[in-house]
Amino acid sequence: MPLLLFSPYPTMHTLAIAALHLLQFLATIPTLSSQGMTLPGCTSTCHNINISYPFGIGGDERCYHNDGFKLVCEQDPPILRMNTAGYQVIKMKIPQRVIYIDTGLNPLLGNNSYDQNWSVNLLDDKYYRVSTAQNAFIALGCGFNFSISVPGAGANASTCESRCELPSYPRVRTDGTCSNIGCCYNTVAEDSNSYHIKLVPLDEANSTLAGPRDPFNATLIMEKEEYWKRPEEAISLQKYAAAAPGSVPEVPTNTVVTWMFGNSSCAEAQKSADYGCLSDNSSCHDEPPLGYSCDCHPGYGGNPYMIGGCLGLVIAIGLGSGIFALLFILAIVVISRKAKARKARIMKEFFFKQNRGLLLQQLVDKDIAERMIFCLEELNQATNSFDEARKLGGGGHGTVYKGILSDQRIVAIKRSRHAIKREIDDFINEVAILSQVNHRNVVKLFGCCLETEVPLLVYEFISNGTLHEHLHVSDPQSLSWKERMRIALEIARSLAYLHSSASVSIIHRDIKTTNILLDDQLIAKVSDFGASRGLPIYQTAVTTTIQGTFGYLDPEYFQTSRLTEKSDVYSFGVILVELLTRKKPSSYISPEGFNLVSQFSLSVSEDKLCEILDPQVVEENIEEAREVATISVMCLNPKGEDRPTMRQVEMRLEALQSLAENTTGRSQINEEHIVRLNCRSVQECDAYGGDYNLSRPYSMEQEFWSSMSFPR
Repeated sequence: MPLLLFSPYPTMHTLAIAALHLLQFLATIPTLSSQGMTLPGCTSTCHNINISYPFGIGGDERCYHNDGFKLVCEQDPPILRMNTAGYQVIKMKIPQRVIYIDTGLNPLLGNNSYDQNWSVNLLDDKYYRVSTAQNAFIALGCGFNFSISVPGAGANASTCESRCELPSYPRVRTDGTCSNIGCCYNTVAEDSNSYHIKLVPLDEANSTLAGPRDPFNATLIMEKEEYWKRPEEAISLQKYAAAAPGSVPEVPTNTVVTWMFGNSSCAEAQKSADYGCLSDNSSCHDEPPLGYSCDCHPGYGGNPYMIGGCLGLVIAIGLGSGIFALLFILAIVVISRKAKARKARIMKEFFFKQNRGLLLQQLVDKDIAERMIFCLEELNQATNSFDEARKLGGGGHGTVYKGILSDQRIVAIKRSRHAIKREIDDFINEVAILSQVNHRNVVKLFGCCLETEVPLLVYEFISNGTLHEHLHVSDPQSLSWKERMRIALEIARSLAYLHSSASVSIIHRDIKTTNILLDDQLIAKVSDFGASRGLPIYQTAVTTTIQGTFGYLDPEYFQTSRLTEKSDVYSFGVILVELLTRKKPSSYISPEGFNLVSQFSLSVSEDKLCEILDPQVVEENIEEAREVATISVMCLNPKGEDRPTMRQVEMRLEALQSLAENTTGRSQINEEHIVRLNCRSVQECDAYGGDYNLSRPYSMEQEFWSSMSFPR
């Protein structure tokens, strides 16, 4: 069945055809009004590229606003370049305030690791900023983990891995695909002209020892994500990267760069002689942090940066009489609305099926599923049509926006990145799991929307950012030790609940500090269940595709693809190390070449814990830190069966907290607490036997009182 259906009545069909001719005529009017977008006497084109003020070709200074907008039109070869940085200009869009430039192929050769800054030289960010929302960062080659982030901004590194096929296959994928074999790509959440890039060999990233490696043969490309997904564009860039370093591809890279007219606010600019919004029918808009821009008023088109540049769009249609013309236009409006409504209804039905709505109804109780369904109109109103200003950030499973529902609830709305089956399956998986979870330390799911190409999730809004953001600040003082201990216990409680107290055993599979949200009271909320798996009570493990985050991923799960609850225990152990050291597991490498987990375990075994601990922790409570370090080492045991359960970890952390909160000393602490704190391994804890065996099953009475003490 076709998705676009118009009214079956012949008269309306005839009017629709007439409306199409009318729209074609109207489409020519903005073109006519945009002819005078350069100053009189200035060059308006360069090799079929239209030049619009404030940009201009060099030679006559009045043709461009200042040197930041000066262009050079070269004849041999025919290229339009930015004067200062020398980048080739591919396209210009004045109303959208973007230009497309060729940043070329950037070889990463000759070394066996890269950990460095890389910049696009665009006048020190004064007027221009690379649009990371529109661009993708592609690494061509294989055998490495590629990460990229904005340095110094507190942004999380975006990572991907590019694996090698059999030795007989080429190192670079050349078929236009980029699916983590010979090619992988990342996106970054924050606009910037400077980036921190890191390449780590895959075998080094998954080993505790770093030996000599072969030099990389990789190529870095920054390309508009929409263009990179076009096979003919991707194939050309891949083939030239595979051919030889420094080759010039037939198709240039199209890096999207946004620009501002000035770097002050509108209020400041209006007081200066350099104010840019010169047309009478233009308005100024603040665009922090870069500066300001200008737009023509509604009903006008052209160039707001020129005197008289915004022109009214006059429609001259000879229809015989004004009344007939009015009726004709009204008929077009009615037909358009009916067609739009019908198309919207059909598309909603189509997307509901595509987004696995029927599967959701099977996985979740029907009444609950119906209450959880949000309509698209409400979420559009809640987010101001998903305005970029409402964007809170993004993760591996989608982009998150802040919204206000009609009942004044403030919510976080997550939209999947791509309309592909795996992302949609992850989405339905997250809905099915969170609909069964009710715990104070797990982010609450209000519902979902299935009426769009990419499905939407609606959560409670957690206002205070992530644990990662609070922990990794530039100041020497971060979260206090007492806060870190409480947050660790809250995370342990939520994981113990997921593993043993929910209706099915839930394995999160991507526990890390960026997935731990903090509310106004710094209460921890575990989030992002897109990769989670539910296991029936009778099943303890499942063999599945490896998912997780480098630095937090259970090495046993990575080697065997066998997922168990102990995989979350390992990731929690990494979080404990991160809380103790304030070092990032995904990027830390010791001078000896060890990753964070290996270096921490070595420091504990050699009684050199203080050398790796956060100085703030050493100063505030070194004794409790030693106890937590012992717990973390138990969680990080290479063998999953030798790790404690999350319930055992929860009990031990509670014992430690009880000891810390008791003001009269150890004499009044329950004997069981002392036993839990003295054992140094699961086997040693089991050896105490009796009532102190931490691996014993809970009795019904104990489970009841435990559940009463941990609100869900």
